[in-house]
Amino acid sequence: MPDRKKSPPVSISDIDLDVLEDTLSFYIRTVNLAVSRDLDERLEGYDVARGTGKITTLLMVDSHPGIRPSVIAQLILKDRSATGRLVDQMEAHGLLTRETSVDDNRAQELYITAKGAALAEQVRAIVTQQSKDFFHFIPEDEQALLMDILRRAYRRIAGLS
Repeated sequence: MPDRKKSPPVSISDIDLDVLEDTLSFYIRTVNLAVSRDLDERLEGYDVARGTGKITTLLMVDSHPGIRPSVIAQLILKDRSATGRLVDQMEAHGLLTRETSVDDNRAQELYITAKGAALAEQVRAIVTQQSKDFFHFIPEDEQALLMDILRRAYRRIAGLS
């Protein structure tokens, strides 16, 4: 039971994070929120601002013409219906188009539009710079180590390894 005689915390420096202090998932979620907020600010006014999966979808369609929505769903860790809604939205914004696969008429293939390709070029520059700026306080060798660890975790979670 908490000690009620103790003064309640009035600032963040008065807080003990309890078990969260040693919980990796707490730090990953917190950093994700901060990174996402910063990236959303930089992407304000672009068709890929706010929400998750739009940037990955845009870049994968640009880099891999004909990629199937099911492959994107696996990459962005969303179910097919959520990915379908995302693709609908991006298609409505004129960023990509859908075509029926000639190999399998049940499957769709995604292709970038000229507007989408131009946006992908801008987004690549913004995302790259945002990552450098946001993590500037972490030395490059430590960033490389962290990137290796997170890349391995992502590849395992997404079923890529």
